[in-house]
Amino acid sequence: MTAVATAAVQPRVGPGTKSTAPAAPDREVLAGLVERVTFHNAENGFCVLRIKARGHRDLITVVGHAASISAGEFVQATGSWNNDRTHGLQFKAGFLRTTMPTTAEGIEKYLGSGMIRGIGPVYAKKLVKAFGTDVFDVIEREADRLREVPGIGPVRVKRIISGWADQKVIREIMLFLHSHGVGTSRSVRIFKTYGADAIQLISENPYRLARDIRGIGFITADAVAARLGIEKTAMVRARAGIAYALAEAMDEGHCGFPRDELVTLAEKLLEIPQALIEDAIALELADGTVVADRLDGRDAVFLSGLYRSEQNIAMRLLDLAAGTPPWGGIDADAAIPWVEGRTGLTLAESQRTAVRLAVSSKLLVITGGPGVGKTTLVNSILKILAVKGLKLALAAPTGRAAKRLTESTGLEARTIHRLLEVDPAHGGFKRNEMQPLECDLLVIDETSMVDVPLMNALLRAVPSQSAVLLVGDVDQLPSVGPGQVLADVINSGALPVVRLTEVFRQAAESRIIVNAHRVNQGLMPEPPPAGDGLTDFYFVDAADPEDGVRKLIHMVRDRIPRRFGLDPVRDIQILCPMNRGGMGARSLNIELQKVLNPPRDPRIERFGWTFCEGDKVMQIENDYDKEVYNGDLGVVSKIDAEDNSLLIEFDGREVAYDAGELDQVVLAYATTIHKSQGSEYPAVVLPLTMQHYTMLQRNLVYTGITRGKRLVVIVGQRKAMAMAVKGNQSRRRWSKLGDWLTSANH
Repeated sequence: MTAVATAAVQPRVGPGTKSTAPAAPDREVLAGLVERVTFHNAENGFCVLRIKARGHRDLITVVGHAASISAGEFVQATGSWNNDRTHGLQFKAGFLRTTMPTTAEGIEKYLGSGMIRGIGPVYAKKLVKAFGTDVFDVIEREADRLREVPGIGPVRVKRIISGWADQKVIREIMLFLHSHGVGTSRSVRIFKTYGADAIQLISENPYRLARDIRGIGFITADAVAARLGIEKTAMVRARAGIAYALAEAMDEGHCGFPRDELVTLAEKLLEIPQALIEDAIALELADGTVVADRLDGRDAVFLSGLYRSEQNIAMRLLDLAAGTPPWGGIDADAAIPWVEGRTGLTLAESQRTAVRLAVSSKLLVITGGPGVGKTTLVNSILKILAVKGLKLALAAPTGRAAKRLTESTGLEARTIHRLLEVDPAHGGFKRNEMQPLECDLLVIDETSMVDVPLMNALLRAVPSQSAVLLVGDVDQLPSVGPGQVLADVINSGALPVVRLTEVFRQAAESRIIVNAHRVNQGLMPEPPPAGDGLTDFYFVDAADPEDGVRKLIHMVRDRIPRRFGLDPVRDIQILCPMNRGGMGARSLNIELQKVLNPPRDPRIERFGWTFCEGDKVMQIENDYDKEVYNGDLGVVSKIDAEDNSLLIEFDGREVAYDAGELDQVVLAYATTIHKSQGSEYPAVVLPLTMQHYTMLQRNLVYTGITRGKRLVVIVGQRKAMAMAVKGNQSRRRWSKLGDWLTSANH
């Protein structure tokens, strides 16, 4: 068997990162067998390896960058020794090169590492025992012989053949990427996206990597292009840079961008003359990839898809608002006392006004913070309209929000994606103007979370005769995706809106609700009442992030479960302003896993995480095939070490993942406030320190506080809290929807 070697792997360099390539390559050389991959970061290839090295009796710790690395592979490293204050003696590699293993011991480790579907540690041992070092040749050329091994039947043989073929193509893709200076473990995703044509497609236009592959940015694609001989001033590069700059703006929530700022951004990014950038914009405009228009009196450029989506949203909302409701006339003065009798609740005057508007409108927006009676109002409206025998459809952006809507109304609610019937085979949704939803009234909850593309898809599927009720808290964070649909709709003044502001007496007894409204008004939270009685809102002072981590762990593991009887995994959610830093979600997840569900066998280690049975996890991207969506929380219910796969339970439904798909999943003992939108938890713990200063915004903290039902504990520094409360609501988002609505209404 011929060993396949990779070329030198360089770490990916992007904004805010530094290359760790050694300044002098002629340093010490180390070679040996990878015993264990202790850590591997999928984003930049950084890894920590335990290596049985030639000339060393004990295992050596090697740190460096490798695109993909598995136990059993033979590694050559060039670098120097470093005595790390925390981790002790390490070999810091500036250069790593791996080859497929050739010894029986190495092959067994490699096969047992989960690189190939259908083979885990037990079958790896059996295969090596049966075929020795010829096992790779047997898999490739005489696969039928695999059935000689006890326990391997035709189904497993098929999986092994398929897994080996995939791995072979992946290694070729890796070789190609490595030879062009890319250090990334995104090879599997590239293979899944482009298949066997990957190398050809990337060679033709390397910039498609930035567009198509999550985790590979323009910087990396640009490095590949340079290695392929594409000039810095090439028009293909300039045009890709424009698309990249707009995509970056979209990731920040913008639908368009002022043209002068776009040119400056592209000039800085591409390091090419401004005239060339203007030419590139002109070509993108001529192709229809981008659209030019005005925003706040400034020339602006939009990605055409987003531009058309905002235009369509405005047109559909205005058409709906101008129509007659499908239920005909309703006498609100008779309906209100009737519904009060049915529910046993007396509506406040503001709610009665809202009911009158709702029964006479085909489109209505209801907004307000916690404790202002949105749920009571929506239920009253639905009860009145249900008498008319209407077909209702209820939906929310996330599974948890849909579940809450079901619980509060007693009616079935689905996620918007399920309502629209995702079409994984062709992309997009099955429900649209050609096959509209079957409903007389559509109710959407948590509308602040709905971005421009999703709202456009939703409104396209609403039948022209149907009514729409949009419900949400406009003071929460806007959608993660582009746009600020709910805020633009409300601020336009073009559509009927009810804004509830009165906090009801029963709700005012909750300090969570009182303090959420205080924060929203720019005031610091009130201190707890005197005495030792239990309350539902606490601020725990921490001198610094290290002190904060200690106190947070004590709160989650010991104090809250003991005082409030809550389960630390199921009931308590840590919500962080950001991922990075000692009190960021990533670091806290590792610390919390150690104390709440210590890693043990069976386990799977992938993409920098260790997954064990009982771990709380979160899906971080939409997977339409699995019907699992960004932000969904689950628990690892079973790990199959042999197949290197696991089952995750999401709201009572088990979903299977191969090890290679685990870059879609992260530990979720802690998550970001952005990811928590649309969810509620029995208890929320918010770390808040000056370490988070770039994210200290009022609507961020307000959103975090409003996620807690029974208890909110803030652990951190009062200075950070004051900065968030006094700071601006949020960064400016460039969107056109408000303009479309306002101009059409005048």
